[in-house]
Amino acid sequence: MSDQGRFTWYELMSTDPKAALDFHAGITGWTHQPFGPPPADGGAVEYNMWMRGEEPIAGCFQLPAEAQEQGAPTHWVGYIHCDDLDATKARAIELGATELVSMDLPDIGRFSMMHDPLHAVIAFFQPANEPGPEQDAAPGRFSWHELMTTDYEAAFGFYSELFGWEIMDDMDMGDGWIYRLYGRNGKQLGGMFNRPPEVPASCWLYYVDVPDVDESAAAITAGGGKIVHGPMEVPGGGRIVQATDPQGGMFALHTPAPAEG
Repeated sequence: MSDQGRFTWYELMSTDPKAALDFHAGITGWTHQPFGPPPADGGAVEYNMWMRGEEPIAGCFQLPAEAQEQGAPTHWVGYIHCDDLDATKARAIELGATELVSMDLPDIGRFSMMHDPLHAVIAFFQPANEPGPEQDAAPGRFSWHELMTTDYEAAFGFYSELFGWEIMDDMDMGDGWIYRLYGRNGKQLGGMFNRPPEVPASCWLYYVDVPDVDESAAAITAGGGKIVHGPMEVPGGGRIVQATDPQGGMFALHTPAPAEG
């Protein structure tokens, strides 16, 4: 079965990677370690990875100065698997996306970072080797991928055309606000909705599972982050919190509902 359309990696581009590494580890239970050899000049390691035990979870590196000069804030980027990056990228551009940067990484793979047609940043990735098996949700893993956009139906059409994502449900949240659940191969991946006025730009928000959202929310505040929304219960009985880290990067946490029985 093809892995096309599966989220396979996550990165935080931060104005202060060193601080971000410790902050996120403190609320998720991750550890972190450098990736690759240390710089020959003895400078700071350019790329670090968060780990869940021996399992790589996400990367962290310095937000480039030129991006900061253009107003880019600290932010997370999700990577979606492509069987054929060139074909996926070409079709995305035909559908209105804009390429921001692309790169070949020896022995790792090739990626293209894009603005989707509604200006949310997303990355497409073709690995050099067969990706590992798709993992079930568990504490310390990313479990939900939420798109806040200006036209959720148009956004879904774009991603569905590229990756075959399916509509799992359209939840009426009242006042004409629809929350679209989407997935692949019958498994939910996340939701999409039209962003409220207080969200200034279309963006993706990524949720990490934690054992206790309320305890993690307290750790967020203690570590210098800010709670944006929650903690609160969501349909199905789970609890979430949405927050920003001390550098302003937005993220979210989720605790599933207790198992029945």
